[in-house]
Order: sequence, then structure tokens, then C-alpha cells
Amino acid sequence: MTLDKYILDHSEPQTEALAWLQKQTNIRTNHARMLSGAVQGRFLKMIAQMTGARRILELGTFTGYSAICLASGLPEDGHLDTLELNDELEDLILEGFERAGIAEKIELHIGDCRDTLRRFAQEGVEAYDLVFIDANKRDYPEYYDLVFPLVRKGGWILGDNVLWDGKVAEEPMPQDKQTVGIDEFNKKVVADERVESVILPLRDGLNIIHKL
Repeated sequence: MTLDKYILDHSEPQTEALAWLQKQTNIRTNHARMLSGAVQGRFLKMIAQMTGARRILELGTFTGYSAICLASGLPEDGHLDTLELNDELEDLILEGFERAGIAEKIELHIGDCRDTLRRFAQEGVEAYDLVFIDANKRDYPEYYDLVFPLVRKGGWILGDNVLWDGKVAEEPMPQDKQTVGIDEFNKKVVADERVESVILPLRDGLNIIHKL
């Protein structure tokens, strides 16, 4: 038995709706590896609960697995805004939300994350308690700058895939735009005196950032 299987077998199992979505993601997309998965999904739900988040923002919905997990950790009056570029996934995303019974807590925004974030800033949206960044890796540094003003003091930002299959630690480090973007993001965060942060080796790396 591998350690990953042991962890999965001894953690709370995913719901029927999440199992359905995982299967559909494998059948209907070419990038099922991007799915958060049962262990990280459970962790995201618990993070939402532990932080007492009432408003959550997600960058990069994909098929909606992580959005369902985060929304499941919200209180009755909680709300999640999730941003996704690929409009071809919209039907699958919304069906997953309905099956999970949390559709009323989530609003899906289709379009470029950066444009949506700038619009949110212009509209003066209520500050978020928790932000989960899991969109285009090359743009992580820009996402960080755009979401920071939207997070309340004492709020949290989570950056996913921050170890990028270990590429960020290779010497010499690969210079593809995704690896460079992730590395710049991690450097930006650790140098930011407005936050405290720690990277956990959960799945492909999760940077947990606390806005002071």
C-alpha cells in the first residue's frame, strides 16, 4: 500500500456528488489531473470552517470540485464567487453544484480572472475572508496583487500548485512561463511584510498566506 492510498483510506471519503464529478471530469476533459481530489478537497472544506469564512473567492474553477469543497465549509449565509475562463465547462460545473446541493451559495463568473478582479475592485465588493488561487500559473504574481486589496485584514489566501512537480527547486530551474510564474509568486509572498506564510507539501504544494 502506498502512503497516498493510506492517507486516502484513513481520511473522510468524498461525497457522492464529488465522486460523480471526479468521474465526469475524467470522462469529459483532457486535464483530469487538475482536479483537487479527495484529500485536498477535504482540507479546503476544513480550512473554510476553521477560518470561519463567510465570503470566499476562487480563481480557477475547472470543473468545480474545489468550489464545492470550499462552499461546503461555508455557513448558511455564506457565499463563494468562483472565476473560470473556459466557458465550455460551464454546464458541467453548474450540474456539479446542483448535485452537491450548494448551488445557491456559489456564483460562477466566466471570463479572464484579471478582468473580473478589476471589475470587483471597481464595484467595491465586500471583502473576502478566504481566497483560493488555482488558475493560470504564469499569472500568479499578478493575481496576488489583484486579490490582495479584496481580502479583509486577518483574511487568508491559498496558492495551489506552488511546488509545480518540484520544478521550482531544480537547479537550474526550468524557465518555462508556468514555473517562473510560480517561483515569482512564492518569492513575492515570502518577501511581503504584510503577510505571514507557510508552504505545505500537500499534493502539488499549497502556500497558506495570512494577511496581517
